[in-house]
Amino acid sequence: MAQRIVIENCAIATVDANDTEYTAGHLVVADDRIEALGAGRAPEGLGNVVRRIDASGHLLTPGLVNTHHHFYQWITRGLATDHNLFDWLVALYPTWARIDEPMVYAAAQGSLAMMARGGVTTAMDHHYVYPRGSGDLSGAIIRAARETGVRFTLARGSMDRGTSDGGLPPDFAVESLQDALAATEATIDEHHDTSFDAMTQVAVAPCSPFSVTTELLKQGADLARRKGVRLHTHGSETVEEEKFCHELFGMGPTDYFESTGWLGEDVWMAHCVHMNDSDIAAFARTKTGVAHCPSSNARLAAGIARVPDMLAAGVPVGLGVDGTASNESGELHTELRNALLVNRLGAHREAALNARQALRLGTYGGAQVLGRAAETGSLEPGKLADLVLWKLDTLAHSSIADPVTALVLGAAAPVTASFVGGRQIVENGRLLTVDEDAIARSTRAEARRLARIAAEA
Repeated sequence: MAQRIVIENCAIATVDANDTEYTAGHLVVADDRIEALGAGRAPEGLGNVVRRIDASGHLLTPGLVNTHHHFYQWITRGLATDHNLFDWLVALYPTWARIDEPMVYAAAQGSLAMMARGGVTTAMDHHYVYPRGSGDLSGAIIRAARETGVRFTLARGSMDRGTSDGGLPPDFAVESLQDALAATEATIDEHHDTSFDAMTQVAVAPCSPFSVTTELLKQGADLARRKGVRLHTHGSETVEEEKFCHELFGMGPTDYFESTGWLGEDVWMAHCVHMNDSDIAAFARTKTGVAHCPSSNARLAAGIARVPDMLAAGVPVGLGVDGTASNESGELHTELRNALLVNRLGAHREAALNARQALRLGTYGGAQVLGRAAETGSLEPGKLADLVLWKLDTLAHSSIADPVTALVLGAAAPVTASFVGGRQIVENGRLLTVDEDAIARSTRAEARRLARIAAEA
């Protein structure tokens, strides 16, 4: 018989197709699924209720979904703080090229812990730096995600265009074409789970036009489709990338990606800041997804993505933290607010995004981009019980009548409880699955070790 958890007396934002909300409602979890939800208290007579939560003063939402990140950057935060993207990459690649397995594991723990304690229940990592002899980096990242207890997609990245071939990364930090493809396929075979309740999935993810060859993009797309997994990369992030693509390929990034097989409903790209009308139309036509990273785009002075226009055209859009060397907070719930505010600085001004659209970007939109909208991203019967209780009755939020507005525009709300597949991973802002203080110590030690190695080199 299913074990049930009953959550009652809270506001609920389901983020379903109709944006159904309840000012005071209930939700019933049965094992790892949402069994029922609605207005008022839960029905009487439910069997095998192992826990009842009085969630007065809270808002219940789907768990947040992060669609773009680079976990390893947790141990290089606070560097090159006044650089644009290209200068920032040139400054940091020599350090990143010296990472190893213990560093990557600690950095993944730090990145995951920071997101999870702030309401993320589904995370992803685009890891593309695989120095020779550095150990099992993909395995270390997946292990950290499993221990933290979040649902996870590893976008197994790669680079095969080093500085000697006109790329940005040092030659000793890139792989050969065949090594990158073979390692990516092996990662899929070992770790990708196709189950409805999968905790680990893998995507094919060559890094960017200025660090990979055309052949790696083409063969990577063929590999992903042969294996039935998704594709991810960086796209249209800066004006420099646009210039690079025109000089090398004779076309802009979107046309270049389309020529290599990299548009489609199984593809999502990070940033997409510099998109013209025809680019947006191509993404809409092919249902190519976008990971919008407002804080990172601002930190690196990349610009403002045309998110309102993308949404109006029907482009799937989710939110991303991006690597913490360009978004030092490492949190996704603050991106709800930043997405709304940054986009209102653009052409649409106050009509750009509202609070509920921002919440949708961070939940259902993210699940759609990762190809998991059937399983998570909204609160509906039959979906996985990935959900968050936000405390909104404290000084920071109690005078804001609308709970969704309080969550998105108010201060970062405390997470009273976060569940992944019905398993609680956060209680009163603290992780239940891992030791945050131990992670703080290990990430500090690994950051110092990396800095020492880079300085000696």
